[in-house]
Amino acid sequence: MTAKIALITGASAGIGFEAARQLGKQGITVLVGARSQASADQAAGRLQEEGIQAADIELEVTNAAHIEQAAKLIVKEYGRLDILINNAGVWAEKGDSAGGSPGAPNAASASGGDPFRQTFEVNTLAPYYLTEALLPLLLKSEAGRIVNQSSALGSINFMLSNELAQRIATPAYAASKAALNMLTAYWSQKFKDTRLKVNSVHPGLVKTKMGGDKAELTPEEGAKTAVRLATLPEDGPTGGFFYMDDVLPW
Repeated sequence: MTAKIALITGASAGIGFEAARQLGKQGITVLVGARSQASADQAAGRLQEEGIQAADIELEVTNAAHIEQAAKLIVKEYGRLDILINNAGVWAEKGDSAGGSPGAPNAASASGGDPFRQTFEVNTLAPYYLTEALLPLLLKSEAGRIVNQSSALGSINFMLSNELAQRIATPAYAASKAALNMLTAYWSQKFKDTRLKVNSVHPGLVKTKMGGDKAELTPEEGAKTAVRLATLPEDGPTGGFFYMDDVLPW
């Protein structure tokens, strides 16, 4: 098998779906991870109609059984994984148990309905456990790439210096993304002597359920940074935080 294999979480809509589409247009086989089998089926079907090699995976990222099943499926069907985009995420506020963007999971059952815990369950713990489960497959790739969908609101530098970040950030979301950035740094150093590259990205303010209608970017534009980092050449960076071609401060 020569085609690259990519798994994108939260890929039934929004940025995740657009990342799957853009990778698929490059000839990469995309595994569409979504909370429900129906959502995964529907999204994969839409991509297949565009001539993209797409497969569905039911992957509620806070569900340990789903993570185990996904890893077993990839082992059985493909034997390796070339790209993992940890895209699924939520922005949960008090009184909002649904939170998040289209296709993003709701971790209320795992967190007892506490928005702070819910946000960490989805934005930090889920990427950790999923990535750890898939690392053996990613290390089998000739060019393994992990992309963590973070946010400029997770930048401690921005929180201390940027007025917009200070105004719109919430404790749970900002802290969960800062923690995700630390995982990026940790994995990048742990595997610095391998072919695996691990980076965080900021998608920008995107027109999704999370970003709102007044956001400046379309989902297609918001997916571009993750796609670029997912397809880095051999001499590309690892352990960085990026928006488009710009390096962001931690």
